[in-house]
Amino acid sequence: MRGTSCAEIETFAAPALFPPEALTLLDQAAGIFAGRAWWDVVLSHAMPPGAEASFVVIRSAGRIVALLPMMRTGGRVGSLTTPYTCEYTPLFAAGLDHATRIAAMAAFGDFCRPSGIVRLDALPAEWDGLAELEAGARHAGLRFLRFNHFGNWYEDVGGLDWAAYLFRRPGALRETIRRRLRRAEKLPDARFDVFTRPDQMDQAAEAFESVYGRSWKDAEPFPTFNVALMRAMAELGWLRFGVWSMGAAPVAVQFWVVKNGHATVLKLAHDEAFKAHSPGTVLTALMLRHLLDREHVTLIDFGRGDDGYKQGWATQRRQRIGVLLVNPWRRSGLAALTRHALGRMRTALRVSHRAT
Repeated sequence: MRGTSCAEIETFAAPALFPPEALTLLDQAAGIFAGRAWWDVVLSHAMPPGAEASFVVIRSAGRIVALLPMMRTGGRVGSLTTPYTCEYTPLFAAGLDHATRIAAMAAFGDFCRPSGIVRLDALPAEWDGLAELEAGARHAGLRFLRFNHFGNWYEDVGGLDWAAYLFRRPGALRETIRRRLRRAEKLPDARFDVFTRPDQMDQAAEAFESVYGRSWKDAEPFPTFNVALMRAMAELGWLRFGVWSMGAAPVAVQFWVVKNGHATVLKLAHDEAFKAHSPGTVLTALMLRHLLDREHVTLIDFGRGDDGYKQGWATQRRQRIGVLLVNPWRRSGLAALTRHALGRMRTALRVSHRAT
């Protein structure tokens, strides 16, 4: 299809249907949230009822220049993001100039315009394509509205071993970790395991489901997703699934992924019946000691959200934002712009009231 941009758009329901150039974009993606394995698991295990994937592939002069995974749910269109997505970025081909990237995003704007409102979630605020997305959207006649979505806590640990990392923690946390680890190491029936291989996945899945079912956590919105992703990451050699057990019973579990030295924790849980042993703190310490001393990771990433405990283990924060691409000539778009303007007015009045 063609619009105001000279670029052309094709849509595909799944990566298996992609032309080779588009698959190359997925395979060259830096993180885990844009690769082929991630999308295969999302499509099989994390699609809302009635939703359909629509991977937008953009060509310019016959060459694939950009790819944006999108989702249609009824009459709505938005990013193909899930409650598990820690980062979402449109993919650009390497070596594009500024004008070509803007033209690609203008073509994407043409794709979005009939929907009235298109929402993109989990975008890094520091993403280098954000200005080009905004310019392209405006070229297509859309309003570009951004909002804060969630925080991401992380720590640059390049060159650090466990001892050096621990030395950097706040004093109270550092002493708590040392005390809890000493106590845990004296327990005669305590054991720490890290599962990484495909042939260990049945055991890992059983431990995950057992602990999660006994934890404080709410039921998962997509119950089969985590184990399916664990299996997919194990096949690629990226899984680090930590288990702390007391005797034969797993007490705490953590699902980490390591790619290119970047370690991300995606899920963690512990059995509240063993709260006196601080299983969450113990397993986090054991996992980080393993990742730093044995695997020499360069960055640890605590995923989605500003949970208070993360700010002791990591000191750096990145903002993930959302973006609304709004067509002001559609009824739904005009309503969204009105709500946005009213919200800004209310915020300004609150600030003014506090100042006086």
